[in-house]
Amino acid sequence: MTTMTIFLSLLLTFLSCVQSEEVTLIQPEAENGHPGGSLRLTCKTSGFDLDSYTMSWVRQVPGQGLEWIVYYYASYSNDYAPAIKDRFTASKDTSNNIFALEMKSLKIEDTAIYYCAIHPNTHRETNEPLIFGAGTQLTVEPGQKSIVKPKLSAFYPPKSSSKDAVQAAVCLASDFFPKDISLQLAFGDKPKANVTRPSVLKPDE
Repeated sequence: MTTMTIFLSLLLTFLSCVQSEEVTLIQPEAENGHPGGSLRLTCKTSGFDLDSYTMSWVRQVPGQGLEWIVYYYASYSNDYAPAIKDRFTASKDTSNNIFALEMKSLKIEDTAIYYCAIHPNTHRETNEPLIFGAGTQLTVEPGQKSIVKPKLSAFYPPKSSSKDAVQAAVCLASDFFPKDISLQLAFGDKPKANVTRPSVLKPDE
């Protein structure tokens, strides 16, 4: 029974928008980043003096357990996990009550839920459970390229006196994104034709 009570207490501490003795930690639900890019995660705090407490950032990669990445009391007293050291920097904006995590040189493997947390007894060297924020889902994925219109060039065959000669007009599309394209070609008063790349259309088609 004692074990179950302890487990339940830890579980309740980890609820979204946690409040304990009026302590609140508010985080945005989701953020998106790109490999090699930069991002700033924020945690809005209230109900305590941010300057007087040790804070942490903890993350959970999909399919894995919680991973501590930052302990932070001040610029002169902090500790970073090797996986993110020199790429991530924590800070306190005490005038706005914000605990932040500046992230640079993002990697796809940085995709995770990021939780800010407060150590209730001022210092981290205690057995009292941390109080967690609701967490921010960070997704790091390659950016989408912007749509680029194709450059079109038309090439027409020289006139031939032979009625049996097979001739073709060529329309060249280049330097476009995405790479799937449909063209609509028309010759004089003949009906338009839909063409999917690559294609060569004869005048009599």
